[in-house]
Amino acid sequence: MDRLDAMRLYTRVVERRSFTLAANDMEVPRSTVTKVIADLERRLGVRLLQRTTRVVRPTLDGEAYYRRCLSILDDIEDAEGAFSGAAPRGMLRIEVQGTLARHFLMPGFPDFLARYPHLEIVMSEGDRWVDLVTEGVDCVLRYGQLPDSDLVARQVAMLERLTCATPEYLARYGTPTDLASLAGHRMVGIRAITAGNVTPLEFVDGDHVQVLSLPCPLSVTGTESYLAGIRLGLGLAQVPRFHVEDDLRRGTLVEILHGLPPPSAPVSLLYPRSRQLSPRVRAFLDWAAAEFARRNARTSTQ
Repeated sequence: MDRLDAMRLYTRVVERRSFTLAANDMEVPRSTVTKVIADLERRLGVRLLQRTTRVVRPTLDGEAYYRRCLSILDDIEDAEGAFSGAAPRGMLRIEVQGTLARHFLMPGFPDFLARYPHLEIVMSEGDRWVDLVTEGVDCVLRYGQLPDSDLVARQVAMLERLTCATPEYLARYGTPTDLASLAGHRMVGIRAITAGNVTPLEFVDGDHVQVLSLPCPLSVTGTESYLAGIRLGLGLAQVPRFHVEDDLRRGTLVEILHGLPPPSAPVSLLYPRSRQLSPRVRAFLDWAAAEFARRNARTSTQ
């Protein structure tokens, strides 16, 4: 294995915190990983990794070498791609929220992969906040306001949201016409996984946003369960319009309080600040931004 391949293998070990996972990613035997790392440490004359029974972590020297390797490998990839005109290639690992991916990204994947036939997409779904570097993820797609982090965020859409309920629920509790008439109503609650608190309802009233919490017989942390609770008539809810387009057309959900809509919510793609964008990540970011713009515009006009 030449020095560049050894660098690639070493960076994957650091990012995955595991010899076994790095070996699986790079499709080499675990024994090869062990030998390459040992050869690196012997040649450099320093200990690069601290090994325990559970995890592998870089030493201070190992962290410094890791960052130099990233810079060198990114420069080489960018230089070769720019001069050769070669198409992006390799494995692209993305973390997404499933409903966003299924509506905005999945329909366009056949065209994207036809355009970049040497790319392989590995997509995982979840709402938790991931450590991109440690978990070997190239970029992550997230909905809503973002917490402070050292990640670079590229906003790709602002999603229109609405307040809705089932006809059966409104027949039982009444159709509210203003915020005061929400007294006696209930809502389906969505809880933040990290903080655990139920997100209140929000209404844009002129230049102000009014925040209101209602009793919630059901609160969940997942989008699919949240939508199921709405459709079962368990309360009012606020959702991006794309989630309930079909329900609104069929009349199984009804939009209410049109003049007091919830604020629109951002969708962002995030990637590590410590890395220069590789051609494959840049290609995906540009394509995903265009897909969101096109499909979101179509949703807004329906």
